[in-house]
Amino acid sequence: MRRVIWIALLGACSLPEEAPLSEHVFAEPHMGTRITIKMWADTPGRAERAAKAAFDLFRRLDAMMSDYKPDSELSRLSEAAGAGPRAVSPELYAVLLESKRIAERTGGAFDVTIAPVVLLWRQARKERVLPAPDALQAALAKVGHDGLALHQGRAELKRPGMRLDLGGIAKGYACDQALAALAAEGVTRAYVDAGGGMSIGDPPPGRDAWRIGMIGDARRVLLLKNCGVATAGDLEQFVEIQGRRYSHIVDPATGLGLTNRAMATVVAPSGFAADAVDTALCVLGAERGFALGGFEAWMSWVDADRVRVAETPGFARLTAPY
Repeated sequence: MRRVIWIALLGACSLPEEAPLSEHVFAEPHMGTRITIKMWADTPGRAERAAKAAFDLFRRLDAMMSDYKPDSELSRLSEAAGAGPRAVSPELYAVLLESKRIAERTGGAFDVTIAPVVLLWRQARKERVLPAPDALQAALAKVGHDGLALHQGRAELKRPGMRLDLGGIAKGYACDQALAALAAEGVTRAYVDAGGGMSIGDPPPGRDAWRIGMIGDARRVLLLKNCGVATAGDLEQFVEIQGRRYSHIVDPATGLGLTNRAMATVVAPSGFAADAVDTALCVLGAERGFALGGFEAWMSWVDADRVRVAETPGFARLTAPY
């Protein structure tokens, strides 16, 4: 009799089974690209609420960190260059702090103060004419992460004319924050894709990882979960001037667009971490770039008219045949 009662009590205390999950996909334009969110949720209502929270966050961060919008917090900080430190929002401060850390770690190969030179190259891409040498040198004089000072929530661009461009890192930060917004709504099996970079959460039901198409190597897919991945290169964004191909990625040391058709894919603990490192690898090259450590990566580039490929020792373990 006691055994029967004990079994009955166990049944009464058992937890309900997890509700079945279904796949949902949402997309909206933000930050100059198409943001795609794929998730598994227990109800369409939860999926819609989670997607709205994530897209609202993208909208807010874009209004804060865009260098195209003159009224953004980032643009106002750039306009105040040379006028002393200014208080900035916690989100912008976090991105600037990580940007400066990566700039120091990469020896300036990644540098968010590159904006004066980037503005010249945006014009060069439109007109298909190289920037004038004197204009390029004047722009380079305003570049240098040593001129960005950060202290206790305040930021300062020390030299007049300095400007910031967060195009190489803000999307990674936004993807991470959007993934956190999904989790706050009860959705953890998801990824957030901002074109060249993604933040990836728990895998779909019944799977060990998400299968992510690998840009640059159609023979393989990436098998990823709870991490970030980003790809940089001139596959789409480049300009040909006088028979030479220049990437939209600018080398901060020379002020010139890269000409070796470099492409890099980086897998790191977060989208924030992956987003800036892929750009730095294109500038540094595989040997110097891979030595930075803390990530797995694949690279291709052209050397003496031959395509070269390299990857970190652990990268293959993250892939499978297509």
